[in-house]
Amino acid sequence: MTGPKKIAIIIVAGLFVYLSLHTWNLRTGHLDALSTYTGLDISGVILRPGIWVKDNVVGFWERYIYLVGLKQENDALKEEAAMCRKANLLMKAQAESAGRLEKILGFTAPEQWMFSGTRVIGHRMGPASALATITVDKGSAQGIADDMPVTALDGVVGRIWRTGVGTSTVLLLTDTNSRIAVIGDTHRSPGMLSGQGYGQSLRLRYINQNAKIDPGELLLTSGLSGIFPKGLPVARVTKVQRSDISLFLTVLAEPLVDVAKLEEVLLLSRQPEELPLTDATPADEEGDTGASDQ
Repeated sequence: MTGPKKIAIIIVAGLFVYLSLHTWNLRTGHLDALSTYTGLDISGVILRPGIWVKDNVVGFWERYIYLVGLKQENDALKEEAAMCRKANLLMKAQAESAGRLEKILGFTAPEQWMFSGTRVIGHRMGPASALATITVDKGSAQGIADDMPVTALDGVVGRIWRTGVGTSTVLLLTDTNSRIAVIGDTHRSPGMLSGQGYGQSLRLRYINQNAKIDPGELLLTSGLSGIFPKGLPVARVTKVQRSDISLFLTVLAEPLVDVAKLEEVLLLSRQPEELPLTDATPADEEGDTGASDQ
């Protein structure tokens, strides 16, 4: 028997068996009952491992591999946290600034002087050979002029050295080019206070050997130079040493202001002088009065 005939016989036999079982099942229903009792258990046993594998694979993918949603949420949380930190820092800076500004508003300017506040925007304090300066955010456009006194709540900072349109440079009293005429608060001994560089002690010059001055004494501006008003605190005496070969005492002092920590300073300016009011009678009115009397 040839191959095609065998295949045809097998197909026909298979169809005959299938149709016979189908017809028998329609009449008796035994095959449906058998599948009901045994088929579900068999399918459950076969499918349970597959379901376990599927759950673990999907869970692993969602937890460790497919992180797009998690990364987006993480980026959003990071951005929100950064904004919160920034807002917190701004609020902290504003709170500290409000406290400082409240103290500044309590400053009392010397008689015939007025003051305005300005913010420190730069420091330049290197070795003794370099200029010791700070930069403030006001210039000639705001009426700032050279040699204006600059002070803080604790004491004198320096004077305006150079002005620009929107900023100005302040020469600190610790700079080697700084000279301020001062007087002792207790014994009233006058002298010239000069800087020796940032981080170095100030030197009080031209104090006679017989002058009275003690360590711890406060030094005030004397007003003799015409730049600073009289009575502003400048420094405190730290050392007094007498010499047999010099006509003057060696006096050292320390500034009252820590310039490195300054964020705002005060600029002092003289109040404008008021012109006296005069009541003058016009000449033509006097002439008319005289003519009527005659």
